[in-house]
Amino acid sequence: MARAPAEDLKPWLSWISVTEVELPQGHTIRCGMLCDQPCLRLLFGGSWTAQDQDGHKVYYPGAEGKTLYFGSQSRLMPVSVTGSFRIITLYFTMGAAVLGGPTPGELLDRVIDYDQLVGHGRLTSRVPAERDPAQWADTIEEEFRVFLDKFGSRAPDNLSSAFEMACLIEPDFSLAQFAASHGVSARTLERTVKRDFGISPTLVQRRARALDIAASLLGVALPEEEATMGLRYYDQAHQIREIRRFFGMRPGDLARGSCPLLRITLESRQKRRLEALRQLGSLELLPWRDPAAEPAMAPRSGLQLR
Repeated sequence: MARAPAEDLKPWLSWISVTEVELPQGHTIRCGMLCDQPCLRLLFGGSWTAQDQDGHKVYYPGAEGKTLYFGSQSRLMPVSVTGSFRIITLYFTMGAAVLGGPTPGELLDRVIDYDQLVGHGRLTSRVPAERDPAQWADTIEEEFRVFLDKFGSRAPDNLSSAFEMACLIEPDFSLAQFAASHGVSARTLERTVKRDFGISPTLVQRRARALDIAASLLGVALPEEEATMGLRYYDQAHQIREIRRFFGMRPGDLARGSCPLLRITLESRQKRRLEALRQLGSLELLPWRDPAAEPAMAPRSGLQLR
């Protein structure tokens, strides 16, 4: 299940997804994640490892669950999970992710224990396990409202929001023209993006192009867009270098590999992108998904589709 957040939360949240995976006992998925947004992941079940900037980390969420805060990633972060699991993910908009906590630059390519950070018990304990995925998402939205009421509700910088959306929709644009169209200097754009994304505007664009190509290689992008995505690179050698830069492998190896965790992230990103383009309603089934495998996606009361 994946959908846009409630209207009142859209300044801070861009997308919510729920994933459930049943694995044979003892089976391990060795994969990775590359996400262009910070996110809060509520993990239930499985034993997890992540190789972040600080080294090798191990987590055992168990039935009670554990909440981890993932900073955005500048390249593929190796992640593994053993056993069946469920994930609820809240994707934050850029510049509003931590709301007074560590900066995006400090959290880039890092994973932190959110429960330990806030010290108010397990966020996962609020999730009604007996209900359906849509109700899990609704519950976490309500918890986030409580957080905003308690700690403040400063919205992200409009310039960062516009830059994030531009890179999502079509990352091949002139930075100088973008800055001029928003009435700021190139230096201001560079400083703002570096502050809110943790990396330079050029690298944000390069990462967006690589994420789109990876989605195409893994079969979670619209087939009619594949040619356009490929034209963003000078030639095949350029595309190979960029895929290796961000994913540590050649395009062919990525396409042939088993990348279920990466695929989940890319799938949510492409759905968000399609909604931004108004090509797909937020609760419609993705064109590449098997309807029989999709969990129930009951709409929230009052959700407005465009």
